[in-house]
Amino acid sequence: MFIYYGIALLIVAADQWTKWLVLKQMELGERIPVMEPYLAWLSHRNRGAAWGMLEGKMWLFAIITIAVIIGILYYFHKHAKGQPLFQLSLMIILGGAVGNFIDRMFRGEVVDFVDVLIPVINYDFPIFNVADAALTVGVVLMIIFVIYDEKQEKKKVS
Repeated sequence: MFIYYGIALLIVAADQWTKWLVLKQMELGERIPVMEPYLAWLSHRNRGAAWGMLEGKMWLFAIITIAVIIGILYYFHKHAKGQPLFQLSLMIILGGAVGNFIDRMFRGEVVDFVDVLIPVINYDFPIFNVADAALTVGVVLMIIFVIYDEKQEKKKVS
């Protein structure tokens, strides 16, 4: 069980360390090409949620994040025992949620820095960070778990 909390802690540490590097080494708006034009580091701040929605509503994010953290911990301890993929997905989501929560509470904004252009559709993806990536990976893993679990339940019934 503690290994899963370690994964969440590692995500928070990586998230906060990379954001600290961006804050210390880059000017706001500075862009450093990594694999031009598809990937770059871009120092950006977000005072809202995904894609800048609900900008300036820090009280709302605090309430939602605290509720999400409580829900994750409840499901981890009450429903995820013996289900490693479910446990992993919950802790990855926890790490991402806490990483961005720290930014919102202590900086009043989230530090974003990964700028991706998806060439096939020529889409400039919203700028994100390690916590955002963890949230996405955690949700994808949870969807995989739910699909797999439903298939297992159907096999038991048949």
